[in-house]
Amino acid sequence: MKRVDDFRLRFSGVKQEFVPIMIGGMGVDISTAELALEAARLGGIGHISDAMVPTVSDRRFKTRHVKDKLQLYKANVTSSDKTGVQFDLGILAEATRMHIGKTMEAKRGEGLIFVNCMEKLTMNGARETLRVRLNSALDAGIDGITLSAGLHLGSFALMQDHPRFRDAKLGIIVSSHRALQLFLRKNARLDRLPDYIVIEGPLAGGHLGFGLEDWMKYDLATIVGEVLAYLRAEHLDIPVIAAGGIFTGSDAVRFMELGAAGVQVATRFTVTHECGLPDKVKQEYFKAREEDIEVNGISPTGYPMRMLKDSPGIGDGIRPNCEAYGYLLDDKGRCAYIDAYNREVALHPDAKKISVKDKTCLCTQMRNFDIWTCGQTTWRLKDTTILQPDGSYQLLSAEHVFRDYQYSIDNKILLPA
Repeated sequence: MKRVDDFRLRFSGVKQEFVPIMIGGMGVDISTAELALEAARLGGIGHISDAMVPTVSDRRFKTRHVKDKLQLYKANVTSSDKTGVQFDLGILAEATRMHIGKTMEAKRGEGLIFVNCMEKLTMNGARETLRVRLNSALDAGIDGITLSAGLHLGSFALMQDHPRFRDAKLGIIVSSHRALQLFLRKNARLDRLPDYIVIEGPLAGGHLGFGLEDWMKYDLATIVGEVLAYLRAEHLDIPVIAAGGIFTGSDAVRFMELGAAGVQVATRFTVTHECGLPDKVKQEYFKAREEDIEVNGISPTGYPMRMLKDSPGIGDGIRPNCEAYGYLLDDKGRCAYIDAYNREVALHPDAKKISVKDKTCLCTQMRNFDIWTCGQTTWRLKDTTILQPDGSYQLLSAEHVFRDYQYSIDNKILLPA
């Protein structure tokens, strides 16, 4: 029986080969620099996320970006009009270059480090903030950029004048061959194909690229097959990376035998020492049962989102904190959570504490690790480790999980020593 290590990931025009394991880019700093660096050291590909980078910079490097922004717009805190709350693009560039640059300086090994860039982080100026994030990542020497959470029809054009536009690896996450067709058609004039395509299926964690009512009707193997058939018909040689619900090395091998060039995995790395989740939240992941996992519509982005239903941020009525964060404000200064919050305030004018059931303040709640997004297979994590005498589960190392994917056979999972 084959192992993941029997395969290698290759990019067009690059002689170097990589272990075909890519760790997904979980924000906000859940896919830490330490986690990405381990993947690169082991010969695979690690992601960091550029979600809420000024916030991550404050946490990593003790900068004051969030406090300074809040101070600047303090007078607007009680106003429901957020149109004037803007990010300083110079600070955004500085935070991005620092987060990515310091990570790249620490890189060892033969692998690569990519950054996951969400189009849905509109930041009260979608086009210009996205341009800054993408180009600053290239400035900082990132090996590659994975475009996620959106169709990114104009994102290549935002980078086309950068000297590394054709040098860095650029990829796109899609959930259907139709989305891929749209992306390729839109960018045809740039004569620049993506270097890889991540196909994210319905069992993935966090935001999903499917409808809230029909995500369960789709199957990753079917979508991967459709994308591979489309690429063959178009005579395009682009590596396809399968993602979502790949829990063992044997699961990964099945996709590579279908024709995928590699797999993207994340769930099993959420309970490693290197992951950015607090240890007490990692224990919640270990304890989760299958019925504790839900897909809901509380994200202000408009995408369905998979999470643990006991996440403390669900149903919370926290005041919108856009003056400090505001990462999901659209170009008109609006956010679906602000609308929902204002509705509940109007309905309960005398309440000391309100509850917003249908949306969440994703910026604040993700920053506080109070929305526990997860993959569908999270309930299986308890089977990957040891229950300790005190009732807690033993955390794992990223290397242990990576090697288990790389070398395991027969759907087996290696327990820690």
